[in-house]
Amino acid sequence: MTVEEDITTEEITAKDSNSEKISTKDDTNITREHVAALAAAQNYIDIMPFSKAGLYDQLTSDAGNAFPPEAAQYAIDNVEADFKEEAVEAANSYNETLPMSDQELLQQLTSEAGSKFTQEEAQYALQHMDK
Repeated sequence: MTVEEDITTEEITAKDSNSEKISTKDDTNITREHVAALAAAQNYIDIMPFSKAGLYDQLTSDAGNAFPPEAAQYAIDNVEADFKEEAVEAANSYNETLPMSDQELLQQLTSEAGSKFTQEEAQYALQHMDK
């Protein structure tokens, strides 16, 4: 089987660096790159907070993992993450490093040059972050 061939098993399991199983059940036409992108996404989420857009950029960037867009999107769609809680973690981290006003924090969380969380996720973070 080549890298480009589709794997058509009912369940594919990849192991991340912590040897925890990442399962992709009931999906067909999943390539090795899809599974690898999902494992990489889970590793990133476990290390630091990411938005969907930020994680996608990391997975597809030449400076990151350089996964093809469809593999990165598969990973985003299947990674075990609550992106509202990821936003809370990011807000707490920003606040610990460089305390800022709510408006500045909202801008940092949603900015294309920042964390790229959605407005809804950023608002949730402001309401649920450490005081």
